[in-house]
Formats: sequence, C-alpha cells, structure tokens
Amino acid sequence: MKFTSDVDIDFANRDQILDKIKYVPASIIKQSVSTAHNTGIYPTVIPVDPFTKRSSLDYQVAEQRGYIKIDLLNVGVYAQVRDSNHLEQLLSTPAPWDRLQERQFTEQLIHIGGHYDTLRNMPETVDSIPRMAMFLAVIRPAKRHLLNSPWHKIAETVWEKSDDGRYGFKKSHAVAYAHLVVVHMNLLNQQIGRQ
Repeated sequence: MKFTSDVDIDFANRDQILDKIKYVPASIIKQSVSTAHNTGIYPTVIPVDPFTKRSSLDYQVAEQRGYIKIDLLNVGVYAQVRDSNHLEQLLSTPAPWDRLQERQFTEQLIHIGGHYDTLRNMPETVDSIPRMAMFLAVIRPAKRHLLNSPWHKIAETVWEKSDDGRYGFKKSHAVAYAHLVVVHMNLLNQQIGRQ
C-alpha cells in the first residue's frame, strides 16, 4: 500500500516555527531547473542539494518515494486572533451568513473576497460550513462546471478527484478553509461591534 500525505498547517507567521525546527526546504524541479517550493518543508532526513540547501528531489518525486512534505502557510487572518480561547470563541460563534449578501463585507473575506458576484449568482445561499466548503471547491478550475447548480447536485460529485489535471480542492482542505472563512467573518463582525 502506497502512503501519500498532504499536510498543510496555517500560521500567522510561519517564520516563528521555522526558527525553532530543523528542516529541509522542498523543491520544484521543472525541465531540470530547481526552484524553491513556496511553502513546503521536510522535517525529516531527505537528500539535499549541496548548493541550494533544498531537497534534491522534486516534491512529487519525494512523495512517490515516501517522504512527507509539510506545507507551512502564512495566513494573515490568524494575526488577528489573540490566543486559542479567542479562536475557539470565533469558531463557536454562529457565522453571520446573511452578511454574505453585502459586497463590502464579502470582498474583505479570505478565500472568497474576489468571488462576490459568483457567490450571489448561486441558486441557493451559502449558510453553513458544508455549503461554504462546496463553494470554495466550485470556484476552483476542476469543479467550475458545477457553478450555479443547487447544493444537492454539487454534493454528488464535488469531492471526486478530477482526472484532467485541473486544480481542485480536497474535501479536507475545503472544510478547513470554510472554517477559516467563518473565523474571518466573526473577526470582521467583532471589529465593527456586531458581536
């Protein structure tokens, strides 16, 4: 059985963790040219290019060989979260779904800010984490053909992997990002005193 992983961890500032751990930066190799992977690291032993100090293996080749890459992502929204209790409070507060009808509010939101018109053209509202996750998936190229479909229809195939190589979201990523959108919605509401 082949093991593959896709681990993403969000940080307000990824450098804070990188300063504390030993790791090898991941590489992307295209046409024999190695470049740095934007976010990937290996916290384990992996072959290293002595000149670049990055992995000598392309990240996809490394995955095929069983190396586990972790993507450490900078997510600015988390800089506004004071501590773990504040995060729990933001996650447990009901999301102001009705505010997604407001262009000015929606355009500020992480992951969906540039998709206000698409969101408003959906035949049914986004009013839950599962629907937000599906919306985040259908605005990606692999599932764009599902736009303007009712949620029950989208739910039938949205999480199936696309064979055509177009970029799509796995369900785990979409659900995590949907939670982040809710955190951001509640932060924006706090900033204007609605909570």
